[in-house]
Order: sequence, then structure tokens, then C-alpha cells
Amino acid sequence: MRMRPTVAVTFLTATLSVSVLPATAHAADTAAADDTTFSNVVVNGGKDIVLGLTTRTTVTITWTARDPEGVAASWAYLWHGPNTDDADGVLPLYPPAGTCVVSPADPTTSTCKVNLAVDAVRDFDHNGLAGAWKVLAGAQDTKDGWTEIDAAGTANFKRYAKLTVNASPEPVKKGRTITVTGKLTRADWGSGTYTGYKGRPVQLQFRKKGSSTYTALKTVTSGVGGTLKTTTKAKTDGYYRFVFTGTSTTGPSTATGDFVDVR
Repeated sequence: MRMRPTVAVTFLTATLSVSVLPATAHAADTAAADDTTFSNVVVNGGKDIVLGLTTRTTVTITWTARDPEGVAASWAYLWHGPNTDDADGVLPLYPPAGTCVVSPADPTTSTCKVNLAVDAVRDFDHNGLAGAWKVLAGAQDTKDGWTEIDAAGTANFKRYAKLTVNASPEPVKKGRTITVTGKLTRADWGSGTYTGYKGRPVQLQFRKKGSSTYTALKTVTSGVGGTLKTTTKAKTDGYYRFVFTGTSTTGPSTATGDFVDVR
């Protein structure tokens, strides 16, 4: 999807504040030596965007645009798919106005920012949208020339994961076997439910009573429906938890520690 900008320009003291609203589709451009260049493209502060079933959040894109003629306006949005023409996801569907400020030290350079409203229910209707998205960045110079780059940056959207844990029996005699069970699930955007995540490594950790530090005991692989089950020996009072570090499409998760009294 390609967007032709409609530009509104407002002059401020010593700076230029620019708002731009992309509106009309057009053919792809390739930046030439005298076109606008884009750098420092950062989405969500460089952090993954993890969405549950009903998550609503604001995602910020920041970037630097530079043009020998000066930047009159610049814009950016997120897309997913093989290319912009065949994208299966665009965020937002109607990109809001972006804001740019010209550098006082260099009139050819502007720093820009746009906030995008993301709604998991509205924008993510299938799990294939998890993973890497690209940033389309565009700009219009002061002589009405314009440039768009389809892949000026990237962003990662991930499915929210949940972990549960239960250690038993409670209390337990020292030296006896403790059974630790739990479940790893993640948001299924297509069905609108949390479903089991099978075949993933999950770490069992223990924190001694009075300590603030967890130590790793072993790694367990989630079974059918995301089920987790393992055993360990009771040594001292403390908390057991499962920790999942995440994947390229699913966010990390840590269960709340379950206390076992050892007698």
C-alpha cells in the first residue's frame, strides 16, 4: 500500500512543525542521491509489542529525515506481508498526521514522530500477523519532491503468553519429592482464546525463603495443551516458578512463585 501525502505546514519560532496525512495510492519509489534519506527509525522504543486478546496500546515511531532541499513533511506507518501492494496488515489503516521539527543547526534535517493506535481486536484477526513488520517512511521536500522507502525500519508484534505453576504437596517433609505442574498458553488472535503452546522449553526456578534471587533447577518441555510437569527434591522452604523466554512470535512469561513449606 502506497500513500500520497496531503501536507499542512505550520511555522513556529526557530522551528518548523509539520503535520502530514497520507491519502492517495501511487507507484513505488526508489530514493536517488538527492532524495530524502531516513535514519534512526525506532518503533516502540526498540521494544517488542506484545498483544493479548483485547490489548489496546499506542505505538510510537520516531525517525530522522534529511533532504538537501529541506523536509516539508514526513510520515511513517507499519505494514506486514510480502510487499506493500500485497500487505495483509497495515497499521493504522488510516495513518494519522505526523509531526516533524527542523533541526536548528541543520535546516536539511528533521526529527519526526507519530503515534499509532493499536487495537488487538480490530487490527489482529489471525496469528500469521505475529512476527516482524516493516516501517514505510516517506517525506515531501520544500520543492514538492517526495520519496518513500518501504522498509525503512522494523517492528516485532508478538502474542501474549501466560504461565501457571503449582508445587505440591504443601507442606512437605525434607527430602521428599515435590511435583511441579503448570501450563503455558498464548493468545490466539483468530479464535479469541488462550490456547496451549506445545513443545516449548520452560525453565523451572527456585527462590529460597528470605532470598530475592531465583536459580534455575531444570528445563521442561511443554506437552499437549501446553502442560508442564516435573519433579524435584524438597530441601528448604521457598518458591517455585516456571519461566518462558519467548519466541520470535510469542512474548515471554513468568509465573508467580508458588511457596512450599518444607518441614
